[in-house]
Order: sequence, then C-alpha cells, then structure tokens
Amino acid sequence: MFTYIFKRLIYSIPIILGITVMTFAVMFFTPGNPADMVADFNIKVSAESKERLIKLYGLDKAWYEQYWNWLKRVVVLDFGNSFRDGKPASKKIAERLPATILLNVLSIILMLCISIPVGVYSAVKKYSLFDRVLTAIVFTCFSVPVFWAALMLMTVFGLWLGWLPISGLTSFEFGEFSFFEKILDLCRHLILPVFVSTLGSFAVMSRYVRSGMLDVLKQDYIKTAYSKGLSKRQVVFNHALKNALLPLITIIGLSIPGLIGGSFIIETIFSYPGMGRLGYEAIMARDYPVIMGIGVISAFLTLLGNIIADVLYASADPRIRYK
Repeated sequence: MFTYIFKRLIYSIPIILGITVMTFAVMFFTPGNPADMVADFNIKVSAESKERLIKLYGLDKAWYEQYWNWLKRVVVLDFGNSFRDGKPASKKIAERLPATILLNVLSIILMLCISIPVGVYSAVKKYSLFDRVLTAIVFTCFSVPVFWAALMLMTVFGLWLGWLPISGLTSFEFGEFSFFEKILDLCRHLILPVFVSTLGSFAVMSRYVRSGMLDVLKQDYIKTAYSKGLSKRQVVFNHALKNALLPLITIIGLSIPGLIGGSFIIETIFSYPGMGRLGYEAIMARDYPVIMGIGVISAFLTLLGNIIADVLYASADPRIRYK
C-alpha cells in the first residue's frame, strides 16, 4: 500500500504541472493585468508609472518566462508576493486556509451524518411514503442554486428574524467574550454557511447511499444472512451497509476539491474569511501569485482526494489490493 501511495504521488507531479500551466495560460490571455487595475482607477497614475509597475511585476516578459520564474519559486514553497499589497501569497493563503478547512470539514461531517441514515432508511423502506417524500425533498435541494439558498436564508434568519449573523466568522466584540461565549459566537456564524454548503451534497450523497443499498440488498449473501435467523437490523448494518458505502467512498474523495470550489461562492456571499473569498478577490484584482497559489493547493487536494478514496476502498473491501 505504501509503495502504491508513493507511486501515485510521483505520478501526480506532471498532472499538477499541467494544471498550473493551464491556469497560468488562462490568466495570461485574459484581458487586463494588475497594472491596469491600479492605473485605471487612479487618475494620478501616469503612463510612465504604469510601465514601471509592469516591469516591477515582471509582466513585460513572455508568458513562459513568467511561468518559469514562478515555478522556480514554487519548488521552495514560495508563491511570490501579492500584487495587491506586497505580502507573501503563501502567508495570505495560510491565514485563510484554516477557516476554509473548518467550514468544509463541518460540511462533510454534517453531510455524512444526514445522508447515510436517510439513504439507508429510504432503501429499506423503498417506495414507501417516506421514500417518496424524501425523493421530492432531495431533488428540490439538488435543484436549488447555492447562491439563491444562501440569500434566502440570510434574509429570513438574519434580517427578518434576527436569529443568526449573516457575515464574517466572529462578531466585532469577539475579543471581549469569555471562552464559552467565543465558542457560541463561532457556532452561530457557522450555521448558515455550513448548512448551505451541505445542502446540495446531502442530496447527491443520500441518493448514492440509497442506490448502493438497493443493489446490495438484492445479493444472495443477504438472503443467506436472513436464512440464518439474523434480524433485519443486523443484516442491514452489519452486512449490507459496509458494501453499499463503497461507491460513496469515491464520491467523498472527489468531493474535497469540489467543496473548496464551492467555497468561492459561499464565502463571498457570507463574507467568510476563507480561501475561497481570497481567491475571488484575487481574480477580480488579477493577483496572479495568489491565484496560482490557490490553484496549486486545489490541484493537490484533488489528487489527494483520489488517493484517500483508493486507500479507503482497500480498507472497506479486503478483496481490493493495490500493487
């Protein structure tokens, strides 16, 4: 297994390089550059000053020279300095990454805690009233746009009822709170972003669990388990569930970068201080070092998710072995 993981990591290097080349090419050929963002919104900036900014940022060089200079810094984990404020891009990402990880980990936990029991019960009670109602709810959740759901929840629970905050991760008076008040304040700020982030994923995951359970419950070994006198609960949870979760493992592994991508929308709407909002701000400002840094991290998470899914596959099914 360790040999397989090591090989996968080695094979991932050219894939990450390919992703960075495409990301850099898209940014390079997109109209506008960081110097335009500074000069066009400040009438005091002359044409000569704009040219000096272009040379300072190295934007006067060919795209492959810019990419090569950036790649040499990435080898030592240096993404360069932000074009907006001159701060190291790696430092800015590191400051925002914990908040994004917190949001996504809570979303994954909540999604699994809801989707697995719901999917299992829906499969066991196939075509019942519960299953039909749940199917309607699931397809509704899957069809609702994330940004619309976020805005509606902010309007109802934040503006009309005033129960929950609608922006940020902490209150302005956070530093004056006691320990338990800080925990409560964090939880109140996380409720809406976590719920919105979980909404679409819950719909997809519950369908996968239901479909997997329906396939497993038709197998011969399930009939054998019933013939041995085992209760329905024992058959479902001790025999069927483990095999039914195999497709779900792949989806969970591949959902890691998807949650990061979805964070761009959610974090921007809720003014959440995470990596997604930082990426959105960097894109608007043509802040290439920050965009490339976030792109590399997202690519790494995608490949890491694939490896984690393979390892979990082997752990869940003893028949699967990697060489």
